[in-house]
Amino acid sequence: MLRWGSQALRRFSTGRVYFKNKLKLALIGQSLFGQEVYSHLRKEGHRVVGVFTVPDKDGKADPLALAAEKDGTPVFKLPKWRVKGKTIKEVAEAYRSVGADLNVLPFCTQFIPMDIIDSPKHGSIIYHPSILPRHRGASAINWTLIMGDKKAGFSVFWADDGLDTGPILLQRSCDVEPDDTVDALYNRFLFPEGIKAMVEAVQLIADGKAPRIPQPEEGATYEGIQKKENAEISWDQSAEVLHNWIRGHDKVPGAWTEINGQMVTFYGSTLLNSSVPPGELLEIKGAKKPGLVTKNGLVLFGNDGKALMVRNLQFEDGKMIPASQYFSAGEMSVVELTAEEVKVAETIKVIWAGILSNVPIIEDSTDFFKSGASSMDVARLVEEIRQKCGGLQLQNEDVYMATKFEDFIQKVVKKLRGEDQEAELVVDYVSKEVNEMMVKMPYQCFINGQFTDADDGKTYDTINPTDGSTICKVSYASLADVDKAVAAAKDAFENGEWGRMNARERGRLMYRLADLLEENQEELATIEALDSGAVYTLALKTHIGMSVQTFRYFAGWCDKIQGSTIPINQARPNRNLTFTKKEPLGVCAIIIPWNYPLMMLAWKSAACLAAGNTLVLKPAQVTPLTALKFAELSVKAGFPKGVINIIPGSGGIAGQRLSEHPDIRKLGFTGSTPIGKQIMKSCAVSNLKKVSLELGGKSPLIIFNDCELDKAVRMGMGAVFFNKGENCIAAGRLFVEESIHDEFVTRVVEEIKKMKIGDPLDRSTDHGPQNHKAHLEKLLQYCETGVKEGATLVYGGRQVQRPGFFMEPTVFTDVEDHMYLAKEESFGPIMVISKFQNGDIDGVLQRANNTEYGLASGVFTRDINKAMYVSEKLEAGTVFINTYNKTDVAAPFGGVKQSGFGKDLGEEALNEYLKTKTVTLEY
Repeated sequence: MLRWGSQALRRFSTGRVYFKNKLKLALIGQSLFGQEVYSHLRKEGHRVVGVFTVPDKDGKADPLALAAEKDGTPVFKLPKWRVKGKTIKEVAEAYRSVGADLNVLPFCTQFIPMDIIDSPKHGSIIYHPSILPRHRGASAINWTLIMGDKKAGFSVFWADDGLDTGPILLQRSCDVEPDDTVDALYNRFLFPEGIKAMVEAVQLIADGKAPRIPQPEEGATYEGIQKKENAEISWDQSAEVLHNWIRGHDKVPGAWTEINGQMVTFYGSTLLNSSVPPGELLEIKGAKKPGLVTKNGLVLFGNDGKALMVRNLQFEDGKMIPASQYFSAGEMSVVELTAEEVKVAETIKVIWAGILSNVPIIEDSTDFFKSGASSMDVARLVEEIRQKCGGLQLQNEDVYMATKFEDFIQKVVKKLRGEDQEAELVVDYVSKEVNEMMVKMPYQCFINGQFTDADDGKTYDTINPTDGSTICKVSYASLADVDKAVAAAKDAFENGEWGRMNARERGRLMYRLADLLEENQEELATIEALDSGAVYTLALKTHIGMSVQTFRYFAGWCDKIQGSTIPINQARPNRNLTFTKKEPLGVCAIIIPWNYPLMMLAWKSAACLAAGNTLVLKPAQVTPLTALKFAELSVKAGFPKGVINIIPGSGGIAGQRLSEHPDIRKLGFTGSTPIGKQIMKSCAVSNLKKVSLELGGKSPLIIFNDCELDKAVRMGMGAVFFNKGENCIAAGRLFVEESIHDEFVTRVVEEIKKMKIGDPLDRSTDHGPQNHKAHLEKLLQYCETGVKEGATLVYGGRQVQRPGFFMEPTVFTDVEDHMYLAKEESFGPIMVISKFQNGDIDGVLQRANNTEYGLASGVFTRDINKAMYVSEKLEAGTVFINTYNKTDVAAPFGGVKQSGFGKDLGEEALNEYLKTKTVTLEY
């Protein structure tokens, strides 16, 4: 009944809500989608009395069957339901034995007889991936794209005796993005939202509230499954229509045309909005204008003069190549193998034979996929070769690009010899004309020296907080991508040029990278403003400026890392020498926050690289773009492939995998305390990897009545409102001595009123938008809590009425020690003020230290003795006296208590990425 493209398992949580009414359900169907619907219905308290699914294939049960069998739910694996139009008696009896109230069909490829459909009390409901009555039939998602629909969606409908014609229970829709594929639509919306909708539909039925809305005939369409012969491209159409045709046929059956007398299938189409790159002409049968083979892919032209690009081509023999390699695809000359390479080839032949157990003899002409291999076998092949061929690291694409055994061995040999290196870095950019410049932003994962889509093709939107618009789609790294990145970093450390490079040469590369960061500082600051909402002038000076300084500082350390000689007790007549060596740890993982995207990258990665390690870095999901631009600049600086890897994505997937990965020896994390605890636990359980954590803070700032008040007001505001309050060391609580309290508050409010809130790219802006919508909502809730608990809201506390995620600078007074505002970090532009009695130094110190956090602190006073006494008593990693926010690349930075441990910056940071080896010899 339904046919879908390939899919990736999506995990999400929904709050468990227990309703009064529950049903006994029969689930009919298969697939991961069916499995998720089954699991979520059970979580909501419904009883699944039977699962009716397809038989095992090649000894493997369907995911729905696996889940049900694990739970002890009755499972019936039926090859078919009827013979010669009549329901099989035994099947009907098995079905009726479970006594279901409702049939739920999340995804079913079998024909279910009407007596089964109508049997339960409530009948049957079906999920269909289109907005019915449009696109009835088995290829609904494909036709949504082929027809160029601007909206996609799904319907949950009541089954009847027609084909997808039953009454509608509920529908959901989403926008179709210009470059959406079948997989992209499915993964972003149809899969996760479809699961939620099926659960909602069942509950509506249970509660007696489910509608039955007849489908209108107006606008109804029916399209069948596309066959290969019908998927030929008709060229006399616009670029957009051609693009829709190709992306709608992506995966199955594949849009094709004739080139040089043979059928060539196109995959991976995108509209080309930038200028057409240079390339080599390619004549295409039926096309009025030749295609253009470029370094990025094959450019095609519509009859409107506009262009599109396809990434991959597949030939009649099943071989797939990057479109950019069309003219060189046949140039793989047969190379003579050395004795060592012959051994590798023989090992690989044994691996092929183990996977293709149905093939008697592996010959040069044996085709991996035509012999029965699946995508799971690709992963097995790559892993077995890595284990049995000296760590040889192949990619899944290597198998798809060379499916015959002879071609595959040739590709392996070229990889062994290093002949598969790309001549230059290929970067797909998202380009924007902004801030009086053209900003070019990479958006893909950066793994092993190349920008590449996520392994499963998944992407997500990164949002401009100034107006809430989408900047671009960014690759969403999967577990496979993390593993690839770690493997690349491990290979670069153990076998690559980086591991053999002398320290001074390593420093030279880091100096060059610092120079490139400086040369591109305006573009980087603009990207930082777009992606994080940082005020451009601040981004230029701090976000980017300090990043440059950090790389230069640690570049100078590369050839100054040294151990020591140690006199030990001699056992005469022997003589001994004992010395220590400082050595790199290996592969390091770095997970950074969203408040200073590039600067946090620099603080950790510069020390990591200076020590000689390789790294896999995960930027914050909401601010990935400067990290990816940094990756591009690292290649230009000359860093060998695999040394630096950047994987954008979620903490729950990519970050968790990094903390658990057995090949990672150190993890540096900046973020919240709860996540830091989870990371520390995972690092301990996995392989006891070294950890450094810079976590939450509630930094106290004590202002005594003998301070220089003008300076205290100015710097006190900076301590709170700097970078929109999104500052790890922000003064989370101000203690102001009673005699100056009211004047201090009055002056602060007067200064706030002078602040300009607006576009971060406007040079006169003082205060930009909060980083993302969820954070803004959290800050507003924080303020509501403060008011409810009795704190006095003196100023602000509201969202600014304009597009984007802007919040007014806020001031609370009368904050008592037991209140939420006094204990918890806001991480936003919220000044929390408490007064203390005149002269009560020890009392205010006790209150300031009454927190589980200890990142930073500050004191304002003209009395140097008082200042030094307070600095000794404050429990914090940093104490500022008569200043605030004054960090420097040479000064170590880090917290105590639940603000973490370990240091960024300064010589101490190097020790976080080094191990000490003791060597003793006798002579």
